[in-house]
Amino acid sequence: MSSFHEQYIKRILSARVYDVSTKTRLHKAPLLSQRFNNNILLKREDEQSIFSFKCRGAFNRIYQLTQRQVVNGVIAASAGNHAQGVALTARHLGLPSCIVMPQTTPSIKVDAVRALGAEAVLFGDDFNTALGHATQLAEEKQFSFIHPFDAKDTIAGQGTVGVELCQQHPGALDAVFVPIGGGGLAAGIAAYMKYLRPEVRIIGVEPVDAACMHAAIQAGKCVDLEHVGLFADGVAVRRAGEETFKLCREFVDDIVLVTVDEMSSAIKDIFNDTRTLTEPAGALAVAGIKRYVQDNNVSDKTFIGINSGANLNFDRLRHIAERVEIGESREALLAVTIPERPGSFKEFCEVLGRRSVTEFNYRYAGPDSACVFAGVELTGGDAERQSLIEALKAREFSVLDMTHNETAKLHVRHMIGGHAALSGERIYRFRFPERPGALYDFLSRVGERWNISLFHYRNHGAAYGRVLVGLQAIDSADKGLQRFVSELDFIAEDESENEAIDLFLR
Repeated sequence: MSSFHEQYIKRILSARVYDVSTKTRLHKAPLLSQRFNNNILLKREDEQSIFSFKCRGAFNRIYQLTQRQVVNGVIAASAGNHAQGVALTARHLGLPSCIVMPQTTPSIKVDAVRALGAEAVLFGDDFNTALGHATQLAEEKQFSFIHPFDAKDTIAGQGTVGVELCQQHPGALDAVFVPIGGGGLAAGIAAYMKYLRPEVRIIGVEPVDAACMHAAIQAGKCVDLEHVGLFADGVAVRRAGEETFKLCREFVDDIVLVTVDEMSSAIKDIFNDTRTLTEPAGALAVAGIKRYVQDNNVSDKTFIGINSGANLNFDRLRHIAERVEIGESREALLAVTIPERPGSFKEFCEVLGRRSVTEFNYRYAGPDSACVFAGVELTGGDAERQSLIEALKAREFSVLDMTHNETAKLHVRHMIGGHAALSGERIYRFRFPERPGALYDFLSRVGERWNISLFHYRNHGAAYGRVLVGLQAIDSADKGLQRFVSELDFIAEDESENEAIDLFLR
């Protein structure tokens, strides 16, 4: 064992966490185990007093700091679980605390921080802006800045989860699945498990659109992601920590990437086994187990998944529920073009057979053909979806599979009802911060140079809203539209060539 590794083992074994944390349960998930033919257990970090493992690392970091120096107070930048961990620790140790949170932070999290006695400062629209303001305030107040993951004592505190796993499950164990954001939890667990149980595989799990550790390991160094998906806000990190990267590169065996639909499905799976609701980041490990089992066709193995947190905004359940069936391959979303003649709709239904229709949108658009947006319940997964598509094509229906088309799922399904043919129109999908004035700011930037030809927005209970916008150049020859969009402060994706838009909105 290297001196680097040995130092971490000593830090983990001497970590101080149980002043504010508890030894959480490890229990079997019977429904998941039976369904996937493997022994699956859940480590319930969602049962901590702040509903997240973050209290472990925060307390150990701040406590160890107080043993080495005078601490006037602590400050952190966070939109969620780390904020509560720091606030809880400061209250326990009698220290003043200040948490800088983006203005987009849901009120449930702001209220939770204030209830723990911390000052909550709302600043900026994203974590990076809040982080910059927090470091500035730390200098002004002479407070100690507490990083959410990239500190040795924080990593050691999170590593106590690994100590408990070895105590609670000394028997045969094939792999532990750990969610990764900045990497503190995975680094701590992996360092300890590889010391005591080197035969156990440590598998990190990240969202496909926020895989900063996966990107770092591929590049051989920490890199900045261009964009970060926000569905799993607890792991929405643009850049992995330098210290966590060193540990994960050495001790994490593999990283599995999962989608929004798979995380949504995992939330439902955990609910079915425990009757508790985890946040998307908290369900990452279970989503990773399911993906790993399906990709590797393994059975009769023992896997542990870390349920890392349950700070879920209730109003996000609507969006999660919409995505669950697709995440479990139990629903197909199809655009089917049928001839506009008597009997064609009946023929379409004959192909569907006795399958349940979960959604059906249709509007007359012309004398020759019609396009329907159909959600169809599946019992045979992707194989059944492909079989259904082939059966429809055999009847000479034109079929577009939209099951994995994000724009169709987020926007088009709610906009069926009319077509428009506009010259010079481009369709963009924007990500707006959920704060007062965001829409007005956008419209002010648009000005009078471009016409807004389409607009669709839905609140998903997240820090950012998803908005579909059509912009039409007043002068169709104007080439400045795409340059204008690229210079906006909002993240934008050009959806002008999306087939679902062509079928239903043009």
